[in-house]
Amino acid sequence: MLSHLLIKNYALIDELELAPDRELNIITGETGAGKSIMLGAIGLLLGNRADTRVLYNPELKCVIEGTFGVAGYAIERIFEEEELDFSDSCIVRREIGVSGKSRAFVNDTPVNLETLRRVTSQIMDIHSQHDSILLGSNDYQLEIVDTYAQNDTLLRQYRTDYQAYRAKKSIYDQLQAEAAAMRKEFDYNNFLYEELVKAQLTPDEQEALEQELNILENAEEIKERLQLAYEYLDNAEQSVIDFLKSTVSNLSYISKLSDQYEQLQQRAQSSLIELRDLADEISTEQDNVEIDDARAETIRERLNLLYQLQTKHQATEVTALIRLRDELGQKVSKVLNLDDELAEAKTQTEAARAQLLESANALSAARLAVLELIEAEIDGLLHDLGMPNASLKIQAETGKPSATGIDVITFLFSANKGIKPQQLKNVASGGEFSRLMMAIKYILANKRSLPTIIFDEIDTGVSGEIAIKMGNMMRDMAHSHQIIAITHLHQIAGQGTAHYFVYKDNTAAKTVSRIRRLSFDERVSEIAQMIGGKNPSASAIKNARELLKQRATATVR
Repeated sequence: MLSHLLIKNYALIDELELAPDRELNIITGETGAGKSIMLGAIGLLLGNRADTRVLYNPELKCVIEGTFGVAGYAIERIFEEEELDFSDSCIVRREIGVSGKSRAFVNDTPVNLETLRRVTSQIMDIHSQHDSILLGSNDYQLEIVDTYAQNDTLLRQYRTDYQAYRAKKSIYDQLQAEAAAMRKEFDYNNFLYEELVKAQLTPDEQEALEQELNILENAEEIKERLQLAYEYLDNAEQSVIDFLKSTVSNLSYISKLSDQYEQLQQRAQSSLIELRDLADEISTEQDNVEIDDARAETIRERLNLLYQLQTKHQATEVTALIRLRDELGQKVSKVLNLDDELAEAKTQTEAARAQLLESANALSAARLAVLELIEAEIDGLLHDLGMPNASLKIQAETGKPSATGIDVITFLFSANKGIKPQQLKNVASGGEFSRLMMAIKYILANKRSLPTIIFDEIDTGVSGEIAIKMGNMMRDMAHSHQIIAITHLHQIAGQGTAHYFVYKDNTAAKTVSRIRRLSFDERVSEIAQMIGGKNPSASAIKNARELLKQRATATVR
């Protein structure tokens, strides 16, 4: 249960502290005094979003902190799954900085909003007027059925199987889409691939061929120039080598006379050896150069093929063509292997779907088993709440698997005898909605291990004897749950074990919302004003006092 609530710097609240009673807490106050503001602050603890507009003082951060006693409630598993420290006292804190940045903490451990919602949804439930609108939605109605049937385990299993199926189906669908696209391109890709394979490409081939063709196309001039070069070096009549021989011979005569002359002779001898070697190589190169028009034409054809392929594929070199060939080969190979891959993906998808349907059917069976029980309990409670002819029928249909199962649940309602039940949004008035919602909350209270339940004017549209019965129901619920009820009806206010009054304090320069716990006499005065207006009569005061005494007597019994 909520043992302590602290709200600082939120909307009209400068600082507010509340230590609710463990049973039925009543909150009253004038319209606009700040009751809904306090609920908005509590909503932040449940993970609602906020911004800097909630700051009372825009230069200070907002802090909302709730301390909850959670001993005896089966929520330790959630703390373990979220890697949070668990203790019998759970402190939830939310901070909104001046920049609008929000932070959340559970037992002083920072958490994201998803984790915050998961934790606080297990320790507190707020019924607001928005819930009455939600009651008309099929998803909310399905959630009511699941809560009543206590389907948490079945739902977790189904959702696990649903996500697994969705993942497998996504892979299969993607493969099918890829296969369809690839099969459309297969013939063209295969043609390109075979063309490149047939070309027998090698990385350095183009450069070598271009060089060889250049030699073949200039073969005559090359042979002529090589011949002239050779003759200059070593012809029969007069050559460089002959002159160099004479040079070596002359230096040999004097080489023994001086080390310097010997060095000159050795250098000349080395030059002679190098020139003879050069002449031999030139002669060999001359012999190797052939005038071969057929070979030149073959090379031209090969290079033309390479140039055409490069132009066709917008490549600048043969290595790019080789990479393209390999990529096309992979695409072609993948298409050829698609049938096996698709068959495997289909098998896995069908297995996941079978598991999903098994979980879905188990969940559906659990839901169907409680529908008549819910109808009977709701009808009985509505009868007690002054609607003897009211009837709730729950229609169940089977649909496609979705995130919530295969069931489509629709609540059909009739408040009057002889009127066929119809969808809630079409037939229920405000007061009827309030009583129906009260009945639903009442039957669900004992189905959930939920410490604290907050009712925000669930008594809208009701009065008199019906309000008394609503108050009795809240008091009954308060034996096993902490109840906090914001009300404008004295019949409900009189049932509380604690009564808090919200009011505006205008004594300072800026209006502030405050709250205080009322004493017995203050409760008599407040309830009397709820009965008879601002200046209640003596009879109204008497009725208020008797109402509180009746509650006290009922509590003792």
